[in-house]
Amino acid sequence: MLASIVTEFGGPEVLSLREVPTPVPGPEQVAIQVAYAGVNYAETMARRGGLHKGLLPFVPGLEVSGHILALGPGVEGLQVGQPVAALTISGGYAEVALAQAICTFPLDWSGGTIDLPTAAGFPTIVPTAYDLLVRVARLQQGEGVLIHAAAGGVGIIAGQIARYLGAGLVIGTVSSLRKAAYASSFGYDKVVLYEDFAQSVHELTNGRGIDIVLEAVGEPIRSQSLATLAPFGRLVIFGNANDSIGKVQDIPLEPGAFLSENKAIMGYSIGTLSQSAPDLLAATARQALDLVARSEVKIDITAILPLAQASEAHRRLESRETIGKLLLRVS
Repeated sequence: MLASIVTEFGGPEVLSLREVPTPVPGPEQVAIQVAYAGVNYAETMARRGGLHKGLLPFVPGLEVSGHILALGPGVEGLQVGQPVAALTISGGYAEVALAQAICTFPLDWSGGTIDLPTAAGFPTIVPTAYDLLVRVARLQQGEGVLIHAAAGGVGIIAGQIARYLGAGLVIGTVSSLRKAAYASSFGYDKVVLYEDFAQSVHELTNGRGIDIVLEAVGEPIRSQSLATLAPFGRLVIFGNANDSIGKVQDIPLEPGAFLSENKAIMGYSIGTLSQSAPDLLAATARQALDLVARSEVKIDITAILPLAQASEAHRRLESRETIGKLLLRVS
């Protein structure tokens, strides 16, 4: 089969299209004939050597849509030929990818209302946004939410879910006015530039502060976000885009600083959750997929490139040119 493969750590140019052996599903796994693969910032970090713990070479890719090609031993409730979206065991940038059966989500139950491109954009960003707000931050109706990188994949979904859950105020941050105009249509009351967010939170909350911050950028945004929290506010960290090798940055504060102010710092990793508690992730994904099927949440696919241009997809993502969700067309 064809796959976009990383043979050495480095820039986008290290991705190359090659023939590799077709994977065979093991126990509780499925093989998926990939139609589309989502492109995520975590995959650029893996390509640079920051998040990938396995040996070279490897095929990146965390999420796919397509049709089930084969079932491994012990798989129940899924059928060969069934259209699905899935979190992969890496390897999504390929004609065939493996996924855990529990992290493979049928599309035909919804009456065909979710097409394959939309489905490829689902497995990481929608469950992540849902978990951040529901399971981690435990958003209550009427609370205020600040979401950084509002024009990105998670950002556009989180804005919509926050609004769906009854948030009283939804603020987003972006790096440019072009991105601000784009993000504004995805549930946000106000979208501001990064350099303006602290003052905007102060003004929009009459000095009280914000209840929840979703943050995946890194310093100095992280510490500034902690300072904007209201009493009992929650800072939820789910990434580290400002660090090129993916190392989580420490917040330069003593624990007493947020202890005495009644604030909480929380974390989330969908990759770790898929390994440590796949049943929890699967439950979240089914609830999140229902929101997409009922058009309560829109996944905005803004660009689809062929598999052979995976390096260009990574270049666009790392240059912060992209808005919405970027896909690779595989077959």
